[in-house]
Amino acid sequence: MYAILKKDIQTFFSSTIGYLVIAVFLIVNGLFLWVFQGDFNVFNYGFAELSSYFRLAPWVLLFLIPAVTMRSIAEERKQGTLELLLTKPISSMQLILGKYFGALSLIVIAILPTLVYVWTIYALGNPTGNLDLGVILTSYIGMLLLASTFVAIGLFASSVTQNQLVAFIIAVLICFLMFYGFDGISSQLINESSFNLSFFGLQYHYDSLGRGVLDTRDLIYFISITVLFIALTHFNIKRYTN
Repeated sequence: MYAILKKDIQTFFSSTIGYLVIAVFLIVNGLFLWVFQGDFNVFNYGFAELSSYFRLAPWVLLFLIPAVTMRSIAEERKQGTLELLLTKPISSMQLILGKYFGALSLIVIAILPTLVYVWTIYALGNPTGNLDLGVILTSYIGMLLLASTFVAIGLFASSVTQNQLVAFIIAVLICFLMFYGFDGISSQLINESSFNLSFFGLQYHYDSLGRGVLDTRDLIYFISITVLFIALTHFNIKRYTN
């Protein structure tokens, strides 16, 4: 597993992919938060907090992570190297986990520089330091859990097809439906079931962590969805190689 993880990370940074992913994430978030006028602009928000960043980041990750994962397995299948990899002393699950943690590591590296935002808001507060660090901490935890789920979905989409573009579209569609779909449907309902339906969506649990409460139900939810899509990816690979 470690060999696959190391190989994927080296692949990301030996080409422009890794640098491009980090640059796109930082530039898009930076422009909307600090430059462009609108609902996400920190200066227009009127409070020393990063809630606008944590509302914006999931939508950036929703497109960025599928772009990272779309080639993970689809490319191996297209080039015929998937069977070759599995002839090595490595199981299909180790292969999946290696690619999973490789892609997740790249996203974590992209997120880390945004900690500068915390220092900036801390300095801009009136008085200086007037910042709820507990909310920011749980919001970052929520973002990492959301990213881990998106990576698992992206790997599943990449295992479905040999076409990278198709894998990207499938991953974006599933991520969108899982993140916003349940809340979107719930907003159209007027009975009590709307609340129960939104509970099954990623956004509900992401927003819950963003309130500063580290609820085990949210952690279990994200881990369960991640494990589910990793298991589905494993099933697809076993079906393809058998």
